[in-house]
Amino acid sequence: MRSVEGALLDFRQLERLAERDSPLHHVDARAKILATLVFIICVISLGRYQLAALFPFFIFPVVLIAGGGLPVRYLVSKILLVIPFVLVVGIFNPLLDREIVAIAGPVQISGGWISFFSIVLRSLLTVASALILVSLTGFPALCRGLAQLGLPKVFVAQLLFLYRYLFVLAEEAARLKLARDQRCFGGKGTGLASFGTMIGHLLLRSWERAERVYRSMLSRGFAGEFHCPSGSSFGVGDTLFLLGWGLLLLAIRLYDPARLLGLLLTGGVQ
Repeated sequence: MRSVEGALLDFRQLERLAERDSPLHHVDARAKILATLVFIICVISLGRYQLAALFPFFIFPVVLIAGGGLPVRYLVSKILLVIPFVLVVGIFNPLLDREIVAIAGPVQISGGWISFFSIVLRSLLTVASALILVSLTGFPALCRGLAQLGLPKVFVAQLLFLYRYLFVLAEEAARLKLARDQRCFGGKGTGLASFGTMIGHLLLRSWERAERVYRSMLSRGFAGEFHCPSGSSFGVGDTLFLLGWGLLLLAIRLYDPARLLGLLLTGGVQ
């Protein structure tokens, strides 16, 4: 099993990706948030049998990954983590929907299988867009953009607390694991029975650590609200980024290029 330290470093990799220098990294967070929101709405608004219509939407993550210089292997490894959950959600579709909706040679394809693969593709596209958004923006800048877009400040503060205390929890877990490994010999005391005690200690130590952090914040004038810097103004480049992607994604959603290409190849379009 991967170590806690490795998991913590792996989680911080997203923040290191956000520190890279590329034109997409310099786009205002609000523009990237709104473009990603349009992308997700377009993807999830398609019908359950519109499988081919999803493929043109891959242009959005592919272009952002290439333009931002993001590591494909790392992002793919994170995206694939959702596959087991997606399979649990859609695995019963082929059993519940057995109506034949397509024929490929001798193979008859039911609507359940098409909707199942549609769920898989939607999940991959939406998760990929969210990961790319964080990788190009960074979580603090992302929260600042959400606040500038009008998201309640209380909710933004909760997101920032969740983000910061994830590292606190992971660091405490790493210390507990190191202490346990140094006190164990020959693998004794490292079984599943030790995890119950470790989780209890982790809860207590994290609670105490959080109290110390909170008192430090109060002593520095914290009054329940994070005062984020205003950041750069929404410029012409940000507007062009948002309008360009918004119009392209809406055109893909409304006109379905995959269907038009199929009609063209089969002679259905004169």
